[in-house]
Amino acid sequence: MSSRSRFDPIPLLAALAEADVDFVVIGGIAGGAHGSAYPTYDLDVAYGRDRENLERVTRVLRSLGAKLRGAPADVPFQLDAKTLAEGGNFTFDTDYGPLDILAYPEGSAPYDRLRADSIVIRVASHEIRVASLDHLIAMKEATGRRKDELMAMEYKTLADLQR
Repeated sequence: MSSRSRFDPIPLLAALAEADVDFVVIGGIAGGAHGSAYPTYDLDVAYGRDRENLERVTRVLRSLGAKLRGAPADVPFQLDAKTLAEGGNFTFDTDYGPLDILAYPEGSAPYDRLRADSIVIRVASHEIRVASLDHLIAMKEATGRRKDELMAMEYKTLADLQR
């Protein structure tokens, strides 16, 4: 299966959860979990940066056939915990579609706070952490992109309805 032919976030989330990766769903999938009507075509997650978690993330990415998205084929890339530790934000194509792992999402609170304020939902028998609407709003507003401004407005409406 090619990431260009279909996007299926369920196997991606299940793989991360089954490997005990410390992560929080952000981006459009998180918005959808809160009731957003905007479609999304990738999975964005923030992730813990401790060595053990980086090892778990590496194993999952390898199992998903992850390849750097948008990088020329001849660019050397070693998918390991050391590389993830030296970087932070990576975009991959996987067997199930695009997966972005973001240590430093624009506009985000530090990971520990993002995680502490998250909600937990069930996906395919797994408990998955999803960023709060307030954090999603801050991230969308920080990008300066028109589509993200529109999404932030919708997220504010959803937050008002939940309060």
